[in-house]
Amino acid sequence: MFQGASALAMDAKGRLTVPTRHREVLQALCGGQLTITKHPEGCLMVFPRSAWETFRDRIAALPMSAAGWKRVFLGNAQDVEIDAAARVLIAPELRTSAGLQKDVMLLGMGSHFELWDAQAYAAHEAQVMQSELPDALKDFSF
Repeated sequence: MFQGASALAMDAKGRLTVPTRHREVLQALCGGQLTITKHPEGCLMVFPRSAWETFRDRIAALPMSAAGWKRVFLGNAQDVEIDAAARVLIAPELRTSAGLQKDVMLLGMGSHFELWDAQAYAAHEAQVMQSELPDALKDFSF
């Protein structure tokens, strides 16, 4: 289960260093093999390969009415590996689509991660905090 936020710096080649707290788990879970694809909210999703395969199968089983979203998720998926320096290369196409600059946020979301441009995530979080709680959280005890 991945959780927590990590502020990271992407180098000029589009590489990110995987935070230490996630490295061992990712090596054990998937041998450092990850899949990165687009998220509907403008960030990227980063999956350990086994979690990606589950997600991919669920997306592939969607009806034709969801063909456009199948293309977004499956057509943009990039398989990557954590290199010997504990870095992951984010493809230029994915960096551009998510507006990733040097400063990024990696958020643990349970079975996968979200990768956001730091400024875009700050704006997104501020908007969420200003909005009304969704019905699913109205009866939730904090």
